[in-house]
Amino acid sequence: MTNLEKKLILFPPTFQWGVASSAYQVEGAVTEDGRGPSIWDLFSHTPGKTVLGENGNIACDHYHRYSEDISLMKNLGVTHYRLSVSWPRIFPTGRQKMNVKGLGFYDRVVDTLLSHNITPIITLYHWDLPLALQEQGGWQNRDTAYTFADYAETMVSALGDRVKQWITHNEPWCTAYLGHFSGEHAPGIKNAQVSVDAAHHVLLSHALSTMAMRATQSDAKIGITLNLSPVYPKDPSQENQKAARLQDVFNNRWFLDPLFKGEYPEELPTIFGVNPPENAGDMEIIRQPLDFLGINYYSAQVVAAPPRDQEPWPVVNITPKDRVTAMGWPVIPEGLSKLLVDLYTQYPEIPPFIITENGAAYEDVVEDGKIHDTERILYLSDHIEAVADAMVQGVNIQGYYLWSLMDNFEWALGYSKRFGIVHVNYSTQERIVKDSFLWYRHLIRKALS
Repeated sequence: MTNLEKKLILFPPTFQWGVASSAYQVEGAVTEDGRGPSIWDLFSHTPGKTVLGENGNIACDHYHRYSEDISLMKNLGVTHYRLSVSWPRIFPTGRQKMNVKGLGFYDRVVDTLLSHNITPIITLYHWDLPLALQEQGGWQNRDTAYTFADYAETMVSALGDRVKQWITHNEPWCTAYLGHFSGEHAPGIKNAQVSVDAAHHVLLSHALSTMAMRATQSDAKIGITLNLSPVYPKDPSQENQKAARLQDVFNNRWFLDPLFKGEYPEELPTIFGVNPPENAGDMEIIRQPLDFLGINYYSAQVVAAPPRDQEPWPVVNITPKDRVTAMGWPVIPEGLSKLLVDLYTQYPEIPPFIITENGAAYEDVVEDGKIHDTERILYLSDHIEAVADAMVQGVNIQGYYLWSLMDNFEWALGYSKRFGIVHVNYSTQERIVKDSFLWYRHLIRKALS
């Protein structure tokens, strides 16, 4: 019996064992049944924005194959499935007239999940903003926050009789920084002030939608998902400890502090050179009580101060060479335990946690119709054990969602990176379960037995 198997007794019967995906990464069918274009449709069709110019037009064809994919989840034995809704599939222009056919798709998905005894948890925003809203300023425009709240209220009114867990945003750091500062993600803007403004309006939209959903569905459990990474200094020198503090603000506290302290970190202008918006009453609104905090964890960071003749940020990232995924991310499972314990102690108002994403990309090889992804299995085992170690220290963790069910469109990286425990042949759409699928199925059965 492995160390992890010995620790499965720590996971209560109510623990959520799940897998996750997102709409633009798996659905395809981008022009079917009235769906409007999103910022990712435009971005991925712009030359030079994605690897090999790839896009999500077809992706995993989940829009047509959802029943087959849910059968895979049933075979896997998960109790929960985290999916996202495509906002432009519901409101093709972002607001006003609802697309009945688009809503009908998610109606069918939810009903099919429930018929297989799989509980859905829905993310309302996983980066696919309706293009029509971007043309009006997107997240730079404060009005988008109120439009998002209207969209959230529509979804909970339509599905709230069956869906009880809701996530407002997935990784707002990526929306704000990758989408509006570095330009690596849609909409591809590179502007510091726009980035911090977008972050603020995303946070405001989270709070406004939380209030709207609670007013509509009193038993809704609502959270937000942040991508978080603990930061270690290269050594205990004063310079490197300062670098670690700045990187922690950038990685984590940029969103944690407004949500759970009602303020931005004072170091934020040092990083961006600009100040976030100052709107009276916003911070009090943003600090809405939450039912859970979703945490996406992939790796930790080891950093050092930049050369003395440079600004104090950005810091220097140091990548250990022993265990690294295909993304170039170091494998540091103990970082997950540290992160969870630190959050629990540093933020007294923080709610219970759900690990909403955790997984790894590796260079999978199909051999005789099988994929022996031993590195991924070791990664997953080590990180689930890290969750157990945090639970031993008193941290309230309600679920673990593996990223991802199947290989999919990995944003600007196109189809070059595979995170799935199900292999997808993008030419034929054939699904092949990997060894990691079989391993996770065995683990869930042991945990629930």
